[in-house]
Amino acid sequence: MTRIPELLAAGPTLSFEFSAPRDPEGIARLERTLSRLAPLRPAFMSVTYGAGGATRGPTREWVARIRDQYGDEYGIEAMPHLTCVAHTRGEVGAIVDRYAADGIDNLLALRGDLPQGSDELPSGAFRYARELAAFVRERAQMAIGVAAHPEGHPLAASPSADLDHQAAKIDAADFAITQFFFDAAHYERFVEALADRGVETPIIAGIMPPTNVAGIARMSSLNGTAFPAEIRERLERAGDDPAARRAIGVEVAVKLGEQLLAAGAPGLHIYTMNYSAAAREIAQSLGWR
Repeated sequence: MTRIPELLAAGPTLSFEFSAPRDPEGIARLERTLSRLAPLRPAFMSVTYGAGGATRGPTREWVARIRDQYGDEYGIEAMPHLTCVAHTRGEVGAIVDRYAADGIDNLLALRGDLPQGSDELPSGAFRYARELAAFVRERAQMAIGVAAHPEGHPLAASPSADLDHQAAKIDAADFAITQFFFDAAHYERFVEALADRGVETPIIAGIMPPTNVAGIARMSSLNGTAFPAEIRERLERAGDDPAARRAIGVEVAVKLGEQLLAAGAPGLHIYTMNYSAAAREIAQSLGWR
């Protein structure tokens, strides 16, 4: 397998993110989605782990499936996400050891959220993603990615404290992937602020095609992301027409992707929500065919 920093060094990368499904319908949908997106030959595909504090899903199994089914034919790397706040250090160590034994070369280290109804960390748990990243660095030979928040982390004490914290975390990683956003200026200002602090870690830009008002509004609120009124109004006018909403989402995402690539983003990471149509149209419109 290949480390993501090596892929980034070769030129702008395309990547997709998926969630590990938990029921037969979700499994069938993701299998269809993977088969439709793999021929675009993305540099890597990532699989989430317990988003929003949910019960941890079969991330390891889906990472293995992506690698085994599509790695040889299309040269696709598979990367697991790993969140830490709901695990003890021993549990995290066991998970990392299993990935190392599986030959996984890339891992996205995340703080994550506590499970719903829980308000205390397990004894000896990690509090921050940078602690997890340092732990993985000592334990396994993996390229380590972290999350980046161009508009600021929603729990930050202040903008300056947030930038200092993010700079330290990203500087200790091999690459970062941003939360989604809708204005390329957020990315450019963020990368510039990191550079002013001496951070040169490559920052992959995350893109979410806005196709659903309620879903984007909810995630934007959780992430501290601005949801532009112009995009919201266009989606609302599209009503219950999924084709019209998808066309809007694709148009917005393609324009943003063009701006980000022109600004020097080393890669684009498309949040798929386990659907292929919008992600495929975006990638093809941006030149990945």
